[in-house]
Amino acid sequence: MGKVAVVATVVVAATAVAVATVVVRRRMRSGGRWSKAEAVVRELEERCSTPAGKLRQVADAMTVEMHAGLASEGGSKLKMLISYVDNLPTGDEKGLFYALDLGGTNFRVIRVQLGGKEARVAKQEFDEVSVPPHLMTGSSHELFDFIAAELAKFVANEGEGFHLSDGRQRELGFTFSFPVRQTSISSGTLIKWTKGFSIEDAVGEDVVAELAEAMERQGLDMRVSALVNDTIGTLAGGRYVNKDVVVAVILGTGTNAAYVERAHAIPKWHGLLPKSGEMVINMEWGNFRSSHLPLTEYDQAMDAESLNPGEQIFEKLISGMYLGEIVRRVLLRMAEEAAFFGDTVPPKLRIPFILRTPDMSAMHHDSSPDLKVVGNKLRDILGITNTSLKTRKMIIKICDIVAARGARLAAAGIYGVLKKMGRDTIIRDGGEKQRTVVAVDGGLYEHYTFFTECLKSTMAELLGEDVSETVALEHSNDGSGIGAALLSASHSQYVEVDES
Repeated sequence: MGKVAVVATVVVAATAVAVATVVVRRRMRSGGRWSKAEAVVRELEERCSTPAGKLRQVADAMTVEMHAGLASEGGSKLKMLISYVDNLPTGDEKGLFYALDLGGTNFRVIRVQLGGKEARVAKQEFDEVSVPPHLMTGSSHELFDFIAAELAKFVANEGEGFHLSDGRQRELGFTFSFPVRQTSISSGTLIKWTKGFSIEDAVGEDVVAELAEAMERQGLDMRVSALVNDTIGTLAGGRYVNKDVVVAVILGTGTNAAYVERAHAIPKWHGLLPKSGEMVINMEWGNFRSSHLPLTEYDQAMDAESLNPGEQIFEKLISGMYLGEIVRRVLLRMAEEAAFFGDTVPPKLRIPFILRTPDMSAMHHDSSPDLKVVGNKLRDILGITNTSLKTRKMIIKICDIVAARGARLAAAGIYGVLKKMGRDTIIRDGGEKQRTVVAVDGGLYEHYTFFTECLKSTMAELLGEDVSETVALEHSNDGSGIGAALLSASHSQYVEVDES
């Protein structure tokens, strides 16, 4: 063999060894990255763990906080607000009733014709109106005059099928989804604005009086007979359809719960006991916190960077506003520490709240063989391309962990409410097993199938087979609208006239 051939053979061999070394190194580096990524997910799974024993501790803590919040103002992280709703709809209500639902940049006006037990909601109509941006930061007069003018237009278009009894004033249920200190069924002072509104001269004022004065200026003869929030509206809407509804839960962008309490079990109530012996309590349960809640470093960092650090901890673990953001934070750590998406961290992955819960849900429910939806979402939202199937599967696993923790904690919260009500055991009513129905509304519950199924199975796990047969979660749609109209009917100034 000539010198040239020997040299060539040596060079080829050396090159092959070098290439093999690079391949091995890459594989080792890739393997090292992957094991780091797996370690992050494993740690997340451990920290988010919600065994039944822990959930029972969370439920017990919820019950303790409920007792404390009912005992005195400021006695608990749960506000346990007295709603002054002591008569939920029965189905016997008749007549024409209106609702106004102001909860954000749009408001709705609704009318329903109620026909009693037989016809129920005989007819309903609604209209949706956008609030012009300048009115969200203007004066109280300007905002309420605009709302009253739109309401007057809606009333003027009452068509066939709607009939106001002779000599009666129109009545309205007002859903006002901002923090209010309620002083009666039809009055409450605004504590503060949220959701982009900032009208200083309305803070501390009675929002019902502001609306009533604006309606008067429009020449609209209408009385506000109930001021409610969306959770209590959901409870009313649920009870109207099903007499066994005693709890309402909102699981959407935010979360809250309301339930029917025995009036004599509210130590901070100093008024006359209502005839019904019952009072609806607005828990404001998003603010619940307990040492038993399984918090991770991602939750703590998200809370610290939020507009309300230390507040709404339960909401930050279970509601639609935050689930996608928790997943983003986990992915960011994996990108930084395990080069999960390659050598550079995708810039968009650093943007808070860029990954919304509906997108997380779409990825989580991806049933295509190559998880195409996951790949498309990563590309379109985060600018991440060329992800492997292995990577996509790990992202599904993260969605699993975060959504399951949220759903199981929501179930523990509901179980805590049922324990406070004595509904966590079988109650017999004249030999029959008493049924308990929880009315649930909100986009998270309605659209995130995995979350909802996990919530229901966890409820069954906590209640046990026998009791879970007597407890049901039922979707109650549009409580904030029709529920408010129903409450205006059950708290109408003409109720006693109709009953006599």
